[in-house]
Parts: sequence; structure tokens; C-alpha cells
Amino acid sequence: MTVLHPRRRAVFLGVAALSLALAVGGFQWIKHAQAAPLKSDAGAIPVQMTQVSRQDLPVWISAIGNVQALNSVNVRVRVDGELQKVLFNEGQSVTAGSLLAVIDPRVYQAQVAQAQALLAKDQAQLANLRVNLDRASKLAAAKAGPTQDVDTYRAQLAAQQATVQADQAALDAARLQLEFTQVKAPLTGRTGQRLLDVGAIAHGAEATGLVTITQMNPISVAFAVSQDELAEILEENTKGALQVVAMTRDGQQEIAQGHLSFIDSQVTAASGQIQLKAQFDNADAKLWPGELVSARLLVQTHRDVAVVPADAVQLGRQGSFVYVVDADQRVQPRLVDAANVVDGKQWIRQGLNAGETVVVQGQSRVVPGLKVMPVKTDTTADLAEAAQ
Repeated sequence: MTVLHPRRRAVFLGVAALSLALAVGGFQWIKHAQAAPLKSDAGAIPVQMTQVSRQDLPVWISAIGNVQALNSVNVRVRVDGELQKVLFNEGQSVTAGSLLAVIDPRVYQAQVAQAQALLAKDQAQLANLRVNLDRASKLAAAKAGPTQDVDTYRAQLAAQQATVQADQAALDAARLQLEFTQVKAPLTGRTGQRLLDVGAIAHGAEATGLVTITQMNPISVAFAVSQDELAEILEENTKGALQVVAMTRDGQQEIAQGHLSFIDSQVTAASGQIQLKAQFDNADAKLWPGELVSARLLVQTHRDVAVVPADAVQLGRQGSFVYVVDADQRVQPRLVDAANVVDGKQWIRQGLNAGETVVVQGQSRVVPGLKVMPVKTDTTADLAEAAQ
């Protein structure tokens, strides 16, 4: 028989005592954990429940949209000359017809004066020819002068009238060129970056222009939806302009409300989508050209329909079903006719009545006839904790 050294014997006894204490403690912890489910209703499985409600259910189609200006114009100078004045600031809101810049007008003022002088000269000659024609006509009528003079003056008068008309056209053109020295806003909108500075020589043939003005109100949002939605959109649009809501790109915050204003004439063959546009009142300038937004098109609203959370509907071999909780707090599966899901809410065409109770979370832990108890929780993790 082996005899342990006294020191080794003490160590051995200490380890054995520690192991025994851990075993007893573990047994007590397991016993306590097993007894925990009995804290409310023995045998009842905790699940999240809700009642079937009846409400209006709007049907939305969501898509990523691009904000587009209805009009955007590159304002170009139309005459050559020195840019003497710039009367706008970059990013300024301007109204249609407001003066933006001034080109040196002196050359064009001189051209107008020259055209006026030439017109006056030819008008004087025209007046003289009329007098001569009148005199020759009277002499010829009195047999005191040849009729040939009448014909000559009549031809000269017609030619001079044409000359005066040409002079008037030249004067109008000169005045128009003079008017072009004042660059005016063609529409109401917001100016972009200035592309010419005071003192620069502007040329009417240049494509660069002076500034771009973008119309901000109203404004449009272009977006595309699947061709599968087109028939319903066309049908509902005949009843009135459909509502469109512009949201932030993440779809969390509403920016503006507008209406559907354009449906493209053909479906894009490559993508199977149809291009749409919505128009918005943008007086507060919350929508900006080029911005990406989330566009939500309200196709129709189903009135007073049965609704449950989408998580309550399960898919089985025979179709969609829900677990209905009866008066004894026992669950039974029931087949339902499930339609659209809108914002997490499932439209139930048939199979449920308002006020009935259904299981929303915890379906994987129940079987038909099993007793359940309600818990107030919104997450699966909390539901599992409640089951313990």
C-alpha cells in the first residue's frame, strides 16, 4: 500500500473538497434554472401576440429618384464687346427679365444712330417723289405734261418705298443688337458659377456663356419602376394625379409631396422598367437639382381591411397561415389569403376577423393546441430570455 506524504495528502484533500463544492454549486444552479419557467404559468410558452385590426392600407411603390430642374439655361452673351457690369452674385435667386450684365453699348449706339440717319434721308426722298408724282399726275390730267413722267415717278416711288422699308429693318436690327448689350435672365431661378469677369471681352459665338440659371420651383423627380406595375399605375392615374412623396435617400425622412406628372411612352427593353416623373412645389428649396432621393408613389389605398404584422404570417405546405390564440390561450394554425405587405403590415384578404389574437413572434416554439402566454417584447432575443 502506498503511503502519501503528509504535505501531498493535504493538497489532495483540498482539491477533493474544492471539486465537491463546485459540484454542489452547479447542481443548485441547474435546479434553479430548471425551476425558472414556472414563474408564471407552468407549461405555457411565452410568445408575442397582437390583435387583428382593420384600417386603411396605402399601397406604395418605392424607387430611387433623381431631382431634375424643369428648365436650366446657359445664359450666353449675344454680341461682342467688353463686359462692363455684372449685376448678380453667384448662387443668387433672380427673376425672369432681371438685368444680369451689361456689354459696352457704344458701338451699337453708333450703329443705331447711323441707321436712323439713313432712314431719315430715304424718307425725305420718298416724300419728294410723292410730291413729284402728284404734280406730274395733275399736269398729265390737264394735258399739260407727258404721261411718261407719271409712270417714271410712280416706279421711283415704289423703289424708294422698298428702300425705306429696308432702312427700317436695318434700324430695328441695330436696336436689337443694342438691346442685346443688356444681358437679362430668361427665367426665374438660381444662378450658378459666374464664367466671365468684368473687363473680359465677350463674344456672341462662344459657347461658354456667362452663367447658368436653374429653375428651382417647381421642380421634378425622375424615377423608374418595374413594367409589372405599369398597368395598375395607368389605371389609377386616369382617376386623378397620383401622389408622390420625396424622401431622403435612406427613406427615413419626408422632404416634399408632389404628384405624378409624366409616364414615358415606352418601357426600357434592357431593364424592363418604365420612366416616371413627379412634379413638386419647391418654394422652400428642399429639393436640389442632381440630388438622389427615395421616391414613393401612392398607387392606391385599400379601405378598411384586416391587417396584421408581416411577421405573424408563416408559409406552409398549403399556403400562408397564422397561429390564432383562442380564449383558453391555446394556438391553432389557420390558413389565410395574404396580399400586400406595406410598411411591415400584412393585408389579409380572408381568414381573420378584427379583434382575433395571433402570434407574432415565437411560432417556431409552438405546435397546434399548445398553451401560450403573452410577453411584451419586440425582439427575438428578448423573447428567448422571457422563455427562460
